[in-house]
Amino acid sequence: MSSEFSVRLMVAEDLDAVMSVEKDSFCTPWSRSSFEEELAKNRLARYIVALDGSEVVGYAGTWLVINEAHVTNVAVRGSRRRQGIGRLLMETLMVLARHEGMDSMTLEVRVANQAARRLYQQLGFVEAGLRKDYYSETKEDALILWREKL
Repeated sequence: MSSEFSVRLMVAEDLDAVMSVEKDSFCTPWSRSSFEEELAKNRLARYIVALDGSEVVGYAGTWLVINEAHVTNVAVRGSRRRQGIGRLLMETLMVLARHEGMDSMTLEVRVANQAARRLYQQLGFVEAGLRKDYYSETKEDALILWREKL
């Protein structure tokens, strides 16, 4: 089913749609200005969007630091989940990071987010630690996951 979706680099014109996905996905969404700054000023940042035709249905981002890719966020519109979009975004981020010379990738995920944890495990990520009370709005812990050898 994911063959109908495409992925490309995020541009400023995507931000209305990205903000809609962000607000649909997180109880404490990033601000529009945070995304604007990431796109315009952060030389380490790479952001991508998943499209169904011309509709933005998800996005993901990473920071490329030395030889490690640090995933900043992955989000899929609620009504479009379980269609392979999250996997497509993560696989694309991994290829992009490898192409940019990164050796490994890391991310944090909510302990309770079983669907995301399953996906990351399928993609070769392993648990490497725990950040207590990482999510300020819920005081929820985050698992630190790593994927070596991109």
